[in-house]
Amino acid sequence: MKTAAAKKASDIKVGVVGYGGSFSMANRHLKSVALAGMTPLAVVEPDKERRAVAAQDFPGIETYASVGEMLKKSEVGLVILVTPHNTHAPLALQCLRAGRHVVSEKPLALTTKECDAMIVAAKKSGVMLSAFHNRHWDGSIMRALEVLKSGVIGDLVRVEARSGGWGMPSEAWRGSRSISGGLLYDWGVHFLEYILQLADSEIVEVSGYSSSGFWAKKSKWKADTIEDDARAVVRFKSGVHATLALSQIDAHLKPGMVEVTGTKGTFVWEYGTHKLIVKDGEKTTVTEAKNPPELWDKYYENVAAHLSKGEKLIITPEWARRPIHIIDLAIQSAKKGRTLPAKYK
Repeated sequence: MKTAAAKKASDIKVGVVGYGGSFSMANRHLKSVALAGMTPLAVVEPDKERRAVAAQDFPGIETYASVGEMLKKSEVGLVILVTPHNTHAPLALQCLRAGRHVVSEKPLALTTKECDAMIVAAKKSGVMLSAFHNRHWDGSIMRALEVLKSGVIGDLVRVEARSGGWGMPSEAWRGSRSISGGLLYDWGVHFLEYILQLADSEIVEVSGYSSSGFWAKKSKWKADTIEDDARAVVRFKSGVHATLALSQIDAHLKPGMVEVTGTKGTFVWEYGTHKLIVKDGEKTTVTEAKNPPELWDKYYENVAAHLSKGEKLIITPEWARRPIHIIDLAIQSAKKGRTLPAKYK
């Protein structure tokens, strides 16, 4: 069954797959789609107790134990995947081939090959595919783009993104490399989406580096534990280069989540604040301020407008593929011990 075209946002009936208790993400998605004018209709969750919670949170909502059951019985036209990373591709393909639009929580998938298969399936069925890159509208990146475009820090030279600390990986599924994809797939996907906005250039090549084994001895995941430390270095066609570094063994994490360096200055931000350092000859000007508020609601506002009014989709599947391709190449590069070229369709 192919989803009927929506004449207005409320015609878009939404189903969420996965209603686990962690971060209440599915609950947030349903509330966000409702704010955008779409209609929450169904929840898929194999756990009976969590289905009961969903029914309590959203009185009257349809609940199903499997995606197949929802696709067969429900009028859901847009499916949102809030499930472990390694399920995104198979579940998305199932829904896309059934003629349903799909929004996947980030990451879109774990490999370039999976992303490409999903893009092909969406085009073949004539439906939308997107990834939930809500942090595209973080106040920090929006302010950084304003600063860069203003010319105050000069021409962009490099971007560095880092996160982590010293501590054992999660005992939940994010600590498993086969389920989560690895250390680079959580915050790393957000960081790379920031970097891609800032660099605004074609990826040329990627080098990857990683270290494993320290935490695996103590983790329940053993050999399947995510990396202790991982890094991706990206070269862009423009000459800009970027570094993504995440660690579970960093006892001295450097300040600044993201640091943007230009020929005249640097813009660096943390969660809630940023610092602008500008050079003028021997003079240095430092300005510190709070980040502007995030505008995450714009994600589903755009999806609703795209499906009901034909407005341009901002987070296209091709855009969401780019950070996955970088991570995919970084992992392969770390294994092979050499830099790998980027591949475009």
